[in-house]
Amino acid sequence: MAKKKTILVVDDDPDFVEATRVVLETAGYAVESAPNGKAGLKRLAKGGVDCLVLDVMMTGDTEGVHTAEEIRANPATAKVPIVMLTGISQKMGFAFSPETDAEYLPVNVFLEKPVDPDVLLDEIAKALNQ
Repeated sequence: MAKKKTILVVDDDPDFVEATRVVLETAGYAVESAPNGKAGLKRLAKGGVDCLVLDVMMTGDTEGVHTAEEIRANPATAKVPIVMLTGISQKMGFAFSPETDAEYLPVNVFLEKPVDPDVLLDEIAKALNQ
């Protein structure tokens, strides 16, 4: 039997983490979580994470962006796909896209919360296959 792909969900909202865990585990993924970027980086450094679901606004308004930058700057984690989920556009009026903002937003895909579970699963599958 093939090993389940491990998805690390980095988000400070425990309700979002739990709902996302249910969606991902139902789809056959192993799920781990971290409540902030620092804890996410620590877990990522241990290895075995196949994809990261990362929030933008946690302890700071742009914590997720800085976390993504650190991930990409580290050769050991640079290739881990990042699916960024956030409500920043609704809360602060920012609109980001990896196609136009890749220099500042080093992620594979950027999705607005709330995200449809099927869209999230599709984007994770695409990110894992890139």
